[in-house]
Amino acid sequence: MGRSRRPERLLWVACLALWGSTCAWLRGAQAKTVQGGFSSAGARAGQVVAQFQFHGDCALLYVRIHNVATAVGKEARLHLFQAQEWLKLQENRPSYSCKEKYSKAPLILNMNSTEQNLTVSQIPYPDTWYVFYVDKFTCAENYEYSNSEDVQFEMVILNPDAEGNPLDHFSAGESGLHEFFFLLVLAYFVAACIYAQSLWQTINKGGPMHTVLKVLSTVLLLQVASAFANYLHFSRYAKNGVGAPFMGSLAELCDIISQMQMLYLLLSLCMGWTIGRMKKSQSKPLQWDSTPTSTAIAVIVVAMQCILLIWEQFEDTNHHSYHSHQTVAGGLLIGLRICLALSLGCGLYQIIRTERSTLKREFYITFTKGCVLWFLCHPCLVSISLMFRDYQREKIITIGVLLCQSFSMVLLYRLFVSHSLYWEVSSLSSVTLPLTVASGHKNRHHF
Repeated sequence: MGRSRRPERLLWVACLALWGSTCAWLRGAQAKTVQGGFSSAGARAGQVVAQFQFHGDCALLYVRIHNVATAVGKEARLHLFQAQEWLKLQENRPSYSCKEKYSKAPLILNMNSTEQNLTVSQIPYPDTWYVFYVDKFTCAENYEYSNSEDVQFEMVILNPDAEGNPLDHFSAGESGLHEFFFLLVLAYFVAACIYAQSLWQTINKGGPMHTVLKVLSTVLLLQVASAFANYLHFSRYAKNGVGAPFMGSLAELCDIISQMQMLYLLLSLCMGWTIGRMKKSQSKPLQWDSTPTSTAIAVIVVAMQCILLIWEQFEDTNHHSYHSHQTVAGGLLIGLRICLALSLGCGLYQIIRTERSTLKREFYITFTKGCVLWFLCHPCLVSISLMFRDYQREKIITIGVLLCQSFSMVLLYRLFVSHSLYWEVSSLSSVTLPLTVASGHKNRHHF
């Protein structure tokens, strides 16, 4: 047991150290209440001031200018483009001059007063819009006079609520996530009231599966913490369009650590199991077998996932805990999960095929389903989301992954804790299955 805990601690420390330097930066791109200064240099570089997924007929962009004289002198204005139209203009860049490109914006707001509103209406379906700042220096060949004062602003972007009033800070891709996390936290609370005491008693009794249950429970607590932090972030976001950046970063941190812990748990179980069966005729499947080989494989694979997750954070800054994996790091993560599911699934299948006992085989099949579901749910949902529009993808991936991983954990807890299939299988043999008969009490089973 001592050797198995050290890699876990190293993983926690590595993840905290790497994430601590990035969490504050990652959440800044998600705010839909934006404050700052419009700069001419950023406008010449084609910098996107904000992006938002509008829906309905009464969406609103509100801008408050703190130095109107500067804005008027620079002929400041905002140009709004649909994302697809802007990408087409960028692809055909040689065909259009700078002024021609910006003149094709369907919506333009001249910033010549302290407070201004721009209504975005007649949207056939929810779509992403880019907001660009443009002034008289943006397309000018002579740029020497652009070192003037920035235009200080506050921007609020709103969608219509259920009553049609422009009061909703959530974009089309985020709508409904606040309610989902509320229901998820409520479900966790109800489950805790029912099962927490018996689970705590089971863990305190120790036994061969003590480490497995501790790690599995740690993963569950991290998932609960992530869901609760996301709920607090969205609750604040619904009021001010900024949210609670610290809680949002904490949610992602808890989710990443839980993914690493679960990966280490499943690899340690499966690798220790399969390697043990190669060396011993009467092995103990599903034991936490901390052999040097199984521990090394688990640590290496978890380290690879940690590196890819951190890399993805830098490449995809506009996200919550679950991403559409459109970056290089995201693609590698999908490939890693698929390879793990296939390799573990094939190894477990070989063991299931040689097992003669129906109860044992059913037990192993259920365990395999839990492992494969945990690894494949994300890649499968990312693939499925490609059939839907852009604004629907984040919700499909987020809700789907959380539900699938929760179901996977229910399967594993059912095997290791409940008085059902595991109880029946473990009563057959104290040699081949863990958590059966304690020393000194050979005539009664306990948890």
